[in-house]
Amino acid sequence: SPSFIPFPSPFLTIFALRICVRSRLRSTAALFCRRFTMAGGGYDYDLLIIGGGSGGLACSKEAAKLGAKVAVCDYVTPTPKGTQWGLGGTCVNVGCIPKKLMHQACLLGEAVDDAREFGWNLPESKDHDWVKMKEAIQDHIMSLNFRYRSELRTKKVEYLNSHGKFIDAHTIEFTNRKGVTEQKTAAKIIVATGGRPRYLGIPNEKELCITSDDLFSLEKPPGKTLVVGASYVALECAGFLTGLKYDTTVMMRSIPLRGFDQQCAEHICRYMQDHGTKFIRGCIPAAIEKAESGRIKVSWKPTGGGDTMDSDEYDTVLLAIGRYALTDECNVAAAGVKVNPSNKKIIGTGSGVGHTEQSNVEHIFAIGDVLDGYPELTPVAIQAGILLARRLFGGKTLQMDYRSIPTAVFTPVEYGCAGVSEEDAIAEHGEENIEVYHTAFKPLELTVPAQGIPGRGDNASYCKVICNLKDNERILGMHVLGWNSGEIIQGYGIALKLNATKADLDNLVGIHPTNAEVFTTLSITKRSGEDWEAAGC
Repeated sequence: SPSFIPFPSPFLTIFALRICVRSRLRSTAALFCRRFTMAGGGYDYDLLIIGGGSGGLACSKEAAKLGAKVAVCDYVTPTPKGTQWGLGGTCVNVGCIPKKLMHQACLLGEAVDDAREFGWNLPESKDHDWVKMKEAIQDHIMSLNFRYRSELRTKKVEYLNSHGKFIDAHTIEFTNRKGVTEQKTAAKIIVATGGRPRYLGIPNEKELCITSDDLFSLEKPPGKTLVVGASYVALECAGFLTGLKYDTTVMMRSIPLRGFDQQCAEHICRYMQDHGTKFIRGCIPAAIEKAESGRIKVSWKPTGGGDTMDSDEYDTVLLAIGRYALTDECNVAAAGVKVNPSNKKIIGTGSGVGHTEQSNVEHIFAIGDVLDGYPELTPVAIQAGILLARRLFGGKTLQMDYRSIPTAVFTPVEYGCAGVSEEDAIAEHGEENIEVYHTAFKPLELTVPAQGIPGRGDNASYCKVICNLKDNERILGMHVLGWNSGEIIQGYGIALKLNATKADLDNLVGIHPTNAEVFTTLSITKRSGEDWEAAGC
């Protein structure tokens, strides 16, 4: 559809604008001017976005609202197992949404056990139906896919269900499912393709292994599973698989949750191990093959080298060893866009109207996971996309603030954090200038059912606040492990944005009895050496 309805003559155009201005409808006049001048220069679109994930969709709708003629192209290349999905990107289809719903399935299973201790008379045995859960979750995801398509129509954003790649700096070639190609041009282009899971690079892995792109739509229960990797994706998936009573092992090359606070990461691993997840540390797969039993045989060796080899057989092998950006797939090199050679992510220049999201090519930008050096989080992509659209088409200047972004890891004991890790704080400011307030605690909800249940006993939860002694104990990082940690850290995230100090936390009245109130009562520091395990309520 056209981005504006043209007036029959310049005189009527000027007359209409004067009426708007004299009637104090200046915003209407401004919007009209933008619409009248956009999609000019012989381009098909004012803005074309490659990638229909959370960031691309948010940016497209905001730009269209501001009067731009916008198109979004999105196409999912099937996995080696043939898995595909609809509009919405990784988070909606094969990431945050199905992951948290499967995590919730585990919490409900634990709640059934807890309920008996609270007086509910329930059957002693309980069974879980993987197929029923999977179908319910996929039904919800498909409803979201439909809603996103409908929203694009409502917002007058053109949706192209085709694979897009650069021909030159202003031209994109689209290839649909039938192999039919066409070319379109745009004044401005945003790359929001995100990424896909990496593979190990050894024989048979694509034929025998799956990734998180496949897990949430498996037609049958995964059975005995090996999860290769120690990223948050790996630990979250291993956590809910264990919770659903599948024999699950995590094989990690080095440390868990690289980039996160390592004390908290190790706490998660200990909790998961107490919960039944097995860990093989310091090893990598050396060979993957089909066993005579019909299972998948995995042989592994120590990360540091050597001839020692161990092996076992599994029903499912899940690779969760990281992701790569889809910049080669959309051929950004043809537009002259520079990428980080190690991860293929687009390098932001920090200049121009795009600022952080600005590539080296003036009219090409990047948002979300494809942007080098910034958090790979759905809300980050959404916020960055909206603010970029406002700068490009709304005359605004506000830039995305990538500092102190709160996030959560939905492992069996949830982890919420905002700001820096203890390791990063020490590296930047020096250990002598860092004060860490901390405590372990037990949520009230677990005081009745947790008696005698391994892994859910006293002090299974933990929190700490990292402060800069040379800056009035300014808070640099907040970390919490326990139930509903994501909800807790979302609320405290604003404190870091506003440069809160430890004194501000001390002056805040907590809500009792909650896990969140623990942050308001911290008094024990690590350097004091005092007992930091909590007692009482």
